[in-house]
Amino acid sequence: MGAAREFPDAPRVAVGAVVLDGERVLLARRGQAPSAGKWSIPGGLVHLGERLEDAVVREVEEESGLRIRVLGLCGIIDRVHRDDERVRYHYVIIDYAAEALGGELRAGSDAAEVRWVAVDDLGRYETTDGLADMIHRAVRLVRAMSSQPGGTL
Repeated sequence: MGAAREFPDAPRVAVGAVVLDGERVLLARRGQAPSAGKWSIPGGLVHLGERLEDAVVREVEEESGLRIRVLGLCGIIDRVHRDDERVRYHYVIIDYAAEALGGELRAGSDAAEVRWVAVDDLGRYETTDGLADMIHRAVRLVRAMSSQPGGTL
């Protein structure tokens, strides 16, 4: 099955996507630990030999049924969860801003539920730490890209 997620011997690399549709963002309710039951963005572990952007496209399609186009790097965070002195989880997560190209919205793989949520309504959801900041960063990135001469958004 590959490297252990719990009590790993090294950090695990993961990717996430802030998928935007106008003033809405795609959220996924986590079905597994860590953060089971909380809302986050779709994403998951990078496979050995897989490019980061390929991994984020694959993960979003697996979790939500949507095909995406990556727009740019949004941010990098690390998540370390400890049990006493031992590290139970350690993820380095590379988040991208993206837009949906097509597909049919449905929960798959380890997402319990997926839905479009108005960015202004994020406060109504129990989200993972730092999620709102990352989403707002993606919104600013996409707005800046669309205001550039020749911007395609």
